[in-house]
Amino acid sequence: MLIDALQCGNFDREVFEELKAGGFTCVTPTLGFWEGTLESLDELGRWRDREREYPDLIKIVRKAEDIRAAEREGKVGVLLGYQNTNLLEDRIAYVELFADLGVRVLQLTYNNQNELGGSCYEEHDSGLARFGREVVREMNRTGIVIDCSHVGDKTTLDVIEYSQKPVAITHANADSLFPHKRNKTDPVLKALSQTGGVIGCAAYRNITPADACATVDAWCEMVARTVEIAGIDHVGLGTDYSHKTGPNHLDWMRKGRWTRGVQYGAGSAAVPGKVAKPDWLVNIGALNSVEGGLRRVGFDEGDIAKIMGGNWLRLYEDVFG
Repeated sequence: MLIDALQCGNFDREVFEELKAGGFTCVTPTLGFWEGTLESLDELGRWRDREREYPDLIKIVRKAEDIRAAEREGKVGVLLGYQNTNLLEDRIAYVELFADLGVRVLQLTYNNQNELGGSCYEEHDSGLARFGREVVREMNRTGIVIDCSHVGDKTTLDVIEYSQKPVAITHANADSLFPHKRNKTDPVLKALSQTGGVIGCAAYRNITPADACATVDAWCEMVARTVEIAGIDHVGLGTDYSHKTGPNHLDWMRKGRWTRGVQYGAGSAAVPGKVAKPDWLVNIGALNSVEGGLRRVGFDEGDIAKIMGGNWLRLYEDVFG
């Protein structure tokens, strides 16, 4: 079983065929970053159209059993998620409505402070707001995975403490292995593991060690060091791999509609634009090479199965059944 907890970009038949050929069991695409309710509904509609257009390739996942069914049917399970909560537009009732429409993952904040809590890029992390607590509990109730990948550390710790179900960090790395505002400190990873959560190790060059971008074995060594911090039951894959994206897509991710200024996202003035894929992951199908890499760095078959997808499947079962 191969589960990638976060990808983004433009998905078409060619991408789905590559995912299927690569042995993917389930992928979470990013349906939105800054979009409001109507735009987010439009994107949900487009994904339903894709499922009708490519019934031989994909299956939208609503329950964990749908992931197993996709595997049996030779399809790629698609777990629908957003990297922000703008789609709620301050309405608690919309959590349930989007859950009923098939949304299974919501990141509480993207790159900016919002009404729920603080982001990783704010100078001051406010912690989980009152509305944020309401949304967390409603996501628990309606079976939506809470994603804290771009969320500030204080807010993430508040969410982990307040949530009644395991929390996800779908695409990040350990800050102690690669210092970056987007990555997570050891105290966050330990708190995550103590409550059943999972971190998806990323392969995005701006937040990943240079050697881990050079070879799959070095990336798997990074995964091994993450396991030492969080534990074998709490580490999975979350590549943050982007499909068929260009400058306009990058500008939207970084700037949205909220600024006219220059924004680098996880990059910097020294690395301002789109970065190259890891040398070993130029094509997403190469992610299946991680299995062999994990074996070479010392993991046994049971632990490999957990990292490749078992830990995510367990979290999904805990959160939405």
